[in-house]
Amino acid sequence: QAQLVESGGGLVQTGGSLKLSCAASGSIYSISIFSSSTMAWYRQAPGKQRELVATISSGGSTNYADVVQGRFTISRDNVKRMVYLQMNSLQPEDTAVYYCNAKTHYAAIYWGQGTQVTVSS
Repeated sequence: QAQLVESGGGLVQTGGSLKLSCAASGSIYSISIFSSSTMAWYRQAPGKQRELVATISSGGSTNYADVVQGRFTISRDNVKRMVYLQMNSLQPEDTAVYYCNAKTHYAAIYWGQGTQVTVSS
């Protein structure tokens, strides 16, 4: 089955940077499936609902939540079957578990298990 595995989370001070990575495996590793999928990053802070952070389409079009616009950059590498989230100017309110998400062209949805990002004040 398809699997997404996040990495790169950790503890960082306010104003610092982290780069999250998401590696695809299993059925979604197929180049034709991965390259035609919309990829996204979500996050969920304690006591809050999961929120969409950024998306990147199969064509490379990106969208960002207003609160991360200008600070975060989502990117993808279809050869490596990877998606990334570069996070700069991190703030304590960015503290959350960050989840990688994939939506295939045939409408299947896959989630990673999450990676913790903690920004100290």
